[in-house]
Amino acid sequence: MKNIIYFNSTDAKKFDFERYAKSLNSYAKISDADLKAALKSLDTYENLHVSRLVELGAVLINKFGSEAKAKQYFEEHDQYFGGKFERLRRITGYLVGTLDRWNDGKKAEEAARVKHSVNSAIDDAMRAERLEQQALAHNVAYATAA
Repeated sequence: MKNIIYFNSTDAKKFDFERYAKSLNSYAKISDADLKAALKSLDTYENLHVSRLVELGAVLINKFGSEAKAKQYFEEHDQYFGGKFERLRRITGYLVGTLDRWNDGKKAEEAARVKHSVNSAIDDAMRAERLEQQALAHNVAYATAA
């Protein structure tokens, strides 16, 4: 591991083991041997984003210190993660985060589609009842199996 990238590839800096160790040891006592062993898996990378080091640091602090200190370390370095992630879903063939910009026809299509559950613990009677309720909500005829 040679370069650490903070926000983009132009701000890459040489990795400083002593600085990283000092930073982590202000939260938990981590020996140089343990830290070097943990960093071994990252040696193959020429460039590494700083968020990966923050994640590794939080794991080590949790292991050799406390969960509260690990959480504190992570929260103090969260600016390297680039903000919150937006949920992205595939709906009726489109990749979307929200339905805000959809027209009424596309919103109606999304509302009328059958939403399949990934929970296999739902029994068939409950599944049939949900399908019937969904059909009634959209004014669609629904026939149950006899």
